[in-house]
Amino acid sequence: MPDFRFEREARTPYSEQWTIESGDAAIGRFDVHFTSSVAYATLAVHTSVDDEAVQELIAEIDDRIVMTADPYREDFVVTVWRGEQAGVFAEDADDDADEDDEYDDDDEVKE
Repeated sequence: MPDFRFEREARTPYSEQWTIESGDAAIGRFDVHFTSSVAYATLAVHTSVDDEAVQELIAEIDDRIVMTADPYREDFVVTVWRGEQAGVFAEDADDDADEDDEYDDDDEVKE
């Protein structure tokens, strides 16, 4: 069974966003949104994550994150996407991206 680690990126009163790591690599992300009776999640994983690992990952997310936040929910609905990271994009607050080598013309954070 893979060793999954979760790092919370953002939190609101009704949702959370997490990065998923295994070994030394980020293998995916998920967002979870809580309603009065159902937790809805979108899980995006790298192409290298097979169906068995996706099932294990959903079980880990449910046990370690969703159930601890809402133990009385009626259902947990997960939509899974599999692909590869295209980049991280953000707006430049100062409009001086040309002066900062960390950003290119499309405001993509370089790795």
